Amino acid sequence: MSGVVGAVPLQQEYDVVVVGSGGGALTGAALAAKAGLATLVLERTDLVGGTSAYSGGACWLPGSDVQQRSGLPDSTEGARTYLNAVLDRPENARVEALLRQAPRLVAELEADPLMELEWIPFSEYYDAPGRVPMGRSIQPRSIRRDELDPAVAAVVRPPVERDRAGRGGRATLSGGQALIGRLAAMVVRDGGTIATGHHVTGLRRAQDGRADTVLAEGPHGQVEVRARRGILVAAGGFEGSPERRSQRGTPGDAAWTMAPRGTNTGEIIDAAAAIGAATDWSGGGWFCPGLLQPDGSGSFTLGFRGGLMVDQTGRRYANECLPYDRFGRTMAEAPERVPSWFVFDSRESGRLPAIAMPEGDPADHLAAGTWVTAPTVDGLAAATGLDPARLTATVERFNRFAASGTDEDFGRGEDEYDTFFAGAGDPNKALVPVDQPPFYAARFVLSDLGTKGGLVTDADGRVLDTVGVAIPGLYATSNSTASVFGSAYPGPGAPLGAAMAYASLAVEDMARC
Repeated sequence: MSGVVGAVPLQQEYDVVVVGSGGGALTGAALAAKAGLATLVLERTDLVGGTSAYSGGACWLPGSDVQQRSGLPDSTEGARTYLNAVLDRPENARVEALLRQAPRLVAELEADPLMELEWIPFSEYYDAPGRVPMGRSIQPRSIRRDELDPAVAAVVRPPVERDRAGRGGRATLSGGQALIGRLAAMVVRDGGTIATGHHVTGLRRAQDGRADTVLAEGPHGQVEVRARRGILVAAGGFEGSPERRSQRGTPGDAAWTMAPRGTNTGEIIDAAAAIGAATDWSGGGWFCPGLLQPDGSGSFTLGFRGGLMVDQTGRRYANECLPYDRFGRTMAEAPERVPSWFVFDSRESGRLPAIAMPEGDPADHLAAGTWVTAPTVDGLAAATGLDPARLTATVERFNRFAASGTDEDFGRGEDEYDTFFAGAGDPNKALVPVDQPPFYAARFVLSDLGTKGGLVTDADGRVLDTVGVAIPGLYATSNSTASVFGSAYPGPGAPLGAAMAYASLAVEDMARC
């Protein structure tokens, strides 16, 4: 029996209630519905997918048949070696659960005719033992919108540049939209309900201590829904809440986050804490340099193939080609780095030599002052308020590095990730001189793909209380939890892969109840 999607009336009880509709949430919902459990997804907005829909759809799920088919030197043991090298304090039980579950989850998803997965070349983020050359991440294949249930296709959140402009999605869903569209279609096909426009406001425990009730405000008023098997919280972090960011010392700003506007404000995490759940905010966030937009928002930016970043003193402070989270964390280390200025020249006809989502129109940036231009570096310094002598010296030093092929300050171009997006620099393709006037400077802020502090969970995705005991009936995954990776970001799709793996473990535990 097919399920439903949209602003629909709810039943009073389901087996499984999922809060959120990102990749982790819908993985859990799809597997629960497939197992014959009456499943409800509660989504706050009118569209499903959250930040996952904005993503490239990469999933860090090592050791699966997808990597083996592609001939990669990937394995569970290699991934274990890699995580042990890059994580500060590996939580062995949770890490082992992730590594054990990843290939099993991929096999289960691939067995479904609605899910097709493939390897994508995208370098992992640390030069460490166990790293796979050109990466081990996988992603769903693109799918045409008309291949999906029309009701599902109508509610998949568009790419960020279209969503922010109030435009609909494209005819072909790729990356994160493909992941969300495929998973949502699985949920509905197998009888699940995806209820949009339902803002969860609280949770309740029964007299026996079990978390069994979800309170929400929906299009038909206040509702209470009981979960017979379990509640899965997978509704993002608190990145959209200025107050919660301030309280928890999270760098950046709610205006600069990549979360869909008006979402991910952390109420569900607080609701779980109110019924006894433990929390951990130490992971901070999944950070990135953000191209400041004329409206004050930030744009996820990666793949710098030219130019240089300077702080408010006119000095470089990092390898601009670092993986985005590592660069963002370096940016957050000193107040003079937010905002920064990215200096580039005219060799790409005044376009930003990087991938920014969205980039925006250069003319709009120049009119708003988020970009400035000048015929000389001295003139650029005057337009930005930077010290002319310092900026000129910084650019000249960078150009000498480009000529020699060696970045003596930060080693730009020495790692495979540095050159993954690079163009035609010579002798080091990651080092391109800034010497073709007119010159430009774009203002950059500290953006994020979400926060990564939240509910404390165990290896089965069960939420723990403040003394470390699992709260019966309550599970969590995605950015609603304290990340298994701590402050690290191992590689492309680490947030999605972990969210999906722990969602599947949670559903397995619910099915045993």
